[in-house]
Amino acid sequence: MSTVIAFIVIFGALVFFHELGHFIFAKRAGILCREFAIGMGPKVFTHKKGETTYTIRLLPIGGFVRMAGEDPEVMEIKPGYRIGLMFDNENQVNKIILNNKEKFPNCRIVEVEYADIEKDLVIKGFPEDDIDSMQTFKVNPKAVIVENGIESQIAPIDRQFGSKTLPQRFLAIFAGPAMNFVLAFIVFILIALLQGVPSNEPQLGVITPDGAAKTAGLQKGDIVQSINGSEISSWSDVVEIIQKNPNKKLDFSIIRNEKERIIPVTPLEKTVEGKKMGIIGVYSPVEKSPVQAVKSGFTETYFWTKQIFVMLGKLVTGQFSIDALSGPVGIYNSTAEVAKSGIYYLMKWAGILSINLGIMNLLPIPALDGGRLMFFAVEAVRGKPIDRQKEGMVHFIGFALLMLLMLVVTWNDIQRFFL
Repeated sequence: MSTVIAFIVIFGALVFFHELGHFIFAKRAGILCREFAIGMGPKVFTHKKGETTYTIRLLPIGGFVRMAGEDPEVMEIKPGYRIGLMFDNENQVNKIILNNKEKFPNCRIVEVEYADIEKDLVIKGFPEDDIDSMQTFKVNPKAVIVENGIESQIAPIDRQFGSKTLPQRFLAIFAGPAMNFVLAFIVFILIALLQGVPSNEPQLGVITPDGAAKTAGLQKGDIVQSINGSEISSWSDVVEIIQKNPNKKLDFSIIRNEKERIIPVTPLEKTVEGKKMGIIGVYSPVEKSPVQAVKSGFTETYFWTKQIFVMLGKLVTGQFSIDALSGPVGIYNSTAEVAKSGIYYLMKWAGILSINLGIMNLLPIPALDGGRLMFFAVEAVRGKPIDRQKEGMVHFIGFALLMLLMLVVTWNDIQRFFL
């Protein structure tokens, strides 16, 4: 159960921050965001606040922000339609009822002659109570259309994604992956603040209870001056000498409580990747400093970003196959293993996954954010956007191929871990 909770929390945080990036910059650009969803498939939770419906969906394979103009807008109101209109205090239409008008006894029935709820925001028609006189009704920019009891807010052209400038659209899409890097950066800072940042000072950190250092009498906080007469200036010097001398007595000259002491220590022998080296069971000192924590956040984010690109390069060059990829099942299994090592390892795992999600979404693959950014780049070069239907078809094919890849990877994960 703890693994399930950890997986849900990590997955939810990664997707939430990714979609939050899209959401924030879309709202800043004035785009109407109809839905903010975590997960895919059937809805299991729905809450509407303001213009946006917030949902949690059943399948943990992503999320989305549904922006006005990206999908076909609410149905067109054609001449000849009989609709019901309701008005606000300024006598503007704030509700357009398409059917079941008997449920709205106060609405005004109108036979439509002309309607434009995107640009002009007007409806012209013949009211039932004055059939011989065509009237013009101004539509509130935040009016809703009611069909089968479900309300959908209209999206004037200036609230639609496609009407925004290229930089605004770019930021609304790019902000999703960017927020994953921000999340990883914050997570690594928190780890550094809570756990401390390894220091290169020649001072002993935590002493393990079963190591040679504990047996010899070394203590946490001891400052190493020299080892076997060799002057020590950094923690790296301490590690290097210990590793080179397994099963050999070393005389540690240390400062403890402002007094110098000589303590003999014999490193134990350990084989790592076929190479014998000495260990004494002591960790490097750590420093809990906000400045060092921020530096650590940058360092860790850069390191793991670089590592993931290296792995992508190996995938492209064929140095490892598709069988090495993992989907939700593989990530769940890895999360279970990492969770056994403690909360800090789990937090670090979340940071790595967040960077991975950010990088994957920036790849120029149709249906992903990177694919959409690629179309923006082409638009910038051409000076005009690519036909929306053609772009939509490319993204549809890309999404279908991604789902096929997801099925293959998931099946491989099931075979690897459960069969």
